[in-house]
Amino acid sequence: MELNEKQRQQCESSRWDFSNLKTLFLNCTLKLSPELSHTDGLIAISRAIMEKNGISVEVIRPVDLNIAFGIYPDMTEHGWIKDEWPGLYRQVKEADILVITTPIWLGDKSSVCTRTIERLYANSAELNERGQYAYYGRVGGCLVTGNEDGAKHCAMNILYSLQHLGFAIPPQVDAAWVGEAGPGPSYRDPESGGPENDFTNRNTTFMTWNLMHLARLLRDNGGIPAHGNQRSEWEAGCRFDYPNPDYR
Repeated sequence: MELNEKQRQQCESSRWDFSNLKTLFLNCTLKLSPELSHTDGLIAISRAIMEKNGISVEVIRPVDLNIAFGIYPDMTEHGWIKDEWPGLYRQVKEADILVITTPIWLGDKSSVCTRTIERLYANSAELNERGQYAYYGRVGGCLVTGNEDGAKHCAMNILYSLQHLGFAIPPQVDAAWVGEAGPGPSYRDPESGGPENDFTNRNTTFMTWNLMHLARLLRDNGGIPAHGNQRSEWEAGCRFDYPNPDYR
């Protein structure tokens, strides 16, 4: 379909400045770097759009790190010899946008993805400078690849988890590619059709822009307004119009 002049100008122009934003992709592949990750193929699409718009982007594979199991901020305080999660958590805190990505195994997200979300949960009770939970003011999304069913199941689980921990979830911030069920080609294999799939390319693009737009809005407006959601104030006795005045 050929674009008219108005459509062409709209497609080619962007009036938004995203240049002070940071994005962190956590690729929860089971493969150590530099082994080929099919999930990296979808990340590359989103990353290219973000970098074209001036966003600083980093991609990390948690499988490359020695991340302990557990639900505490630093598991070396709970018997583990080594835990590299605290350093990765600092990078999460520095990012305006967090994208969790995963392959599908047995219809579900990878074990690395589960561990990563558990460790995000470990820090979720921390508070920011306004008494809100630690991840307030950041946005989250997800990308999924595989050659079996389960993409929507993975996305529901990841996006629910992120919003429960305090991330803001824009509309339509999941995208996936799922090939033919069984031992067929994966996303980056020759003749898979994955990189040419218009449905996946459209959803990945929409996801990227929706993440950037909401991150821009939150950064420009100081995050989520600090009223009615401050644990520090609730614990101090403020009830934010809670209807039972006798509650203590």
